[in-house]
Formats: sequence, structure tokens, C-alpha cells
Amino acid sequence: MSESERHRYYRGHRSKSFYPQDVNELVELRARSRTFDGAYGRSAISNLGYALTILRLFDKRFFKIGILYTALAGMLFILAYFRQRHSRHDFADRNRNPAAYENAVKTVGQTGKRVFGRPFVTAGWIVALLSLVVFAVEICLLVLIFNL
Repeated sequence: MSESERHRYYRGHRSKSFYPQDVNELVELRARSRTFDGAYGRSAISNLGYALTILRLFDKRFFKIGILYTALAGMLFILAYFRQRHSRHDFADRNRNPAAYENAVKTVGQTGKRVFGRPFVTAGWIVALLSLVVFAVEICLLVLIFNL
């Protein structure tokens, strides 16, 4: 594997030396990060806060429920890491081929506008894994509640 295949380049620069061209590109980078990557991290932090509330305020019968929410928060942090890695390369040179996105359905806000990186694509396997994790936690939560 050559060096150009191992590393992603952004306008010919490696990721550590990449700088946005203008304020609009910087705003787009921050908005994508805040919207698509930050949501997973915020969900993990809120689940961790809920777990700590259960562990500190309730008696020992509820410890298993608090531990379950702590495990969910840990899994959400792991998924947030993978989601961040997925969208990190949206602006890479490899994804700058406009012909590849001719069939993409443009919304009203995208017509006649500047194209920043590749169009947003849902991280399908991450969403499926997240759904599976939350479903498993909810089943475990029901079992724990019925056993109280």
C-alpha cells in the first residue's frame, strides 16, 4: 500500500497541516462536528449523569440499573469515537469527485450553494449498532425492573 493510499489528503496536505480556505469552510467543519459527532458524545454524557444519579440517590436495589446505564454510556462513547472517525474525512481529496454525487437529492437549502466536502451520508452500520445496543439495554432494564 502506497503512502497516498494510507493517508488522507486535504487539498494536497496531510490532515495535521490542513487549514480551511475561508470562514465559511471553517463554519461548515464546525457545524458538521457539532451536529453529527457531538450528538453521540452528549448522549453518552447524559447517560453517565443519569447513571450517577441512580447510583447516588437510590438504595442498593437500584445499583444494577445504575451500572447498566454506565455500561450504556461507555458503549456510546465508543460509538461516538467511531462516528467521529467516519466523518473526519468528509473534506478529503479522495471525496472531491463531483460526478460521484450527481444522483444525490439536493434539498432546497443546497441548490446553487457552494459544495463543502462530500454530501452527508448516514453512518449506517454505526446507527444499526447503536440501535442494537440501546435495544439490548432496554430489554435488560425491563428484566431488572421486573426483578425488583
